[in-house]
Amino acid sequence: MSSHDDALAEPVNPQKGRTGFNRMWHATGFSLAGLRAGWGEAAFRLEACLAFVMVPLAFWVGRGWVEVALLAGSVLLVLIVELLNTAVECAIDRIGFERHELSKRAKDMGSAAVLLSLLIAAGIWGAALRQLLFP
Repeated sequence: MSSHDDALAEPVNPQKGRTGFNRMWHATGFSLAGLRAGWGEAAFRLEACLAFVMVPLAFWVGRGWVEVALLAGSVLLVLIVELLNTAVECAIDRIGFERHELSKRAKDMGSAAVLLSLLIAAGIWGAALRQLLFP
């Protein structure tokens, strides 16, 4: 193999060598670290605090397992999208803080994704509460 081939080879990631339970154990640790990092964001903290109330409330509002799943799932979807939006923002900021149109577009699209997930959750909860309060 030539030095040119070495330069084109993908870098070796020691994390990819883990398998089975060891891989799952480390992945869980990384996921928990991600949740802790997300907790550092004000928007995620607010949404997580609402989720601590709304997910259990879904079991009272929902009339069957499908409604409970939709209610709880819509709240969890907001948290997921918020974490992904924060990840995009962190990656953009890692590249640099100077203003660039592509950076702005990426951050704006992440923000729009959060807005859409919030609208989905609001629509699902609104419909369920309407059905509960006005049968």
